[in-house]
Amino acid sequence: MGQKIHPTGFRLAVTRNWGSRWFAAGSDFSTMLNEDLKVRAHLKKKLAHASVSRVVIERPAKNARITVFSARPGVVIGKKGEDIEKLKADLQGIMGVPVHVNIEEVRKPETDAQLIADSIAQQLVKRIMFRRAMKRAMQNAMRLGAQGIKIMSSGRLNGAEIARTEWYREGRVPLHTLRADIDYGVSEAHTTYGVIGIKVWVYKGEALARNEQPAATENEGDARRGRRRNEGADSKPGAKRPARRTGGEQADGAKRIKKEAGVNDAAAVEKEVS
Repeated sequence: MGQKIHPTGFRLAVTRNWGSRWFAAGSDFSTMLNEDLKVRAHLKKKLAHASVSRVVIERPAKNARITVFSARPGVVIGKKGEDIEKLKADLQGIMGVPVHVNIEEVRKPETDAQLIADSIAQQLVKRIMFRRAMKRAMQNAMRLGAQGIKIMSSGRLNGAEIARTEWYREGRVPLHTLRADIDYGVSEAHTTYGVIGIKVWVYKGEALARNEQPAATENEGDARRGRRRNEGADSKPGAKRPARRTGGEQADGAKRIKKEAGVNDAAAVEKEVS
């Protein structure tokens, strides 16, 4: 199941949050959903060269707040803020309410799955070998702290007559583990010989283990072991382990065994002589 399902949808409300955060009545839901789709399509078109990772849309009371996560915030803002003001006016025309646009910088674009997929797609359009692009992206991600990465490319790779799928993985990518922080991105490369799809999975560690689950202390472990030992003694009162011998008792036992062995050897010699 973890291999087939969308990694983000599989982990919603566990380690991931929704990309659109608002509530609507039944009659307004379809209208607001359609507005969200138009906003995302417009941002994808206008900010194609701004390295946008994701867009979060929130709707407080009778206005909207849009957060754009980008590796190049200067390109989004523009000279003296001209581009972002124009973008804000376009979004207000689409949504029909006052819009606040926030720009968040992506600190490590080499470990962001969506930015990795977009980068590989741009390289494939420039006729760079797909294996070289994939392996270079994997090396950069592992070097900057990712615990695992998997990249898959599908289509007419290198202009082959028959389409195929190739993937490479480095490190661990536990898709079945819900507490695993898996970043997922998809992109398409429109080349002269067809469309090539790129999927990227990046494993960044266990989110719940880092934040919420306290580690058991040494005293707690001793207490647990003591409880188990007592429970075992209550269930089997007749089964008692023999007492452990001390060092002196072990030495006396060894001397006694040697002495008995010597007496037996002497008796055997006397018997042979007689």
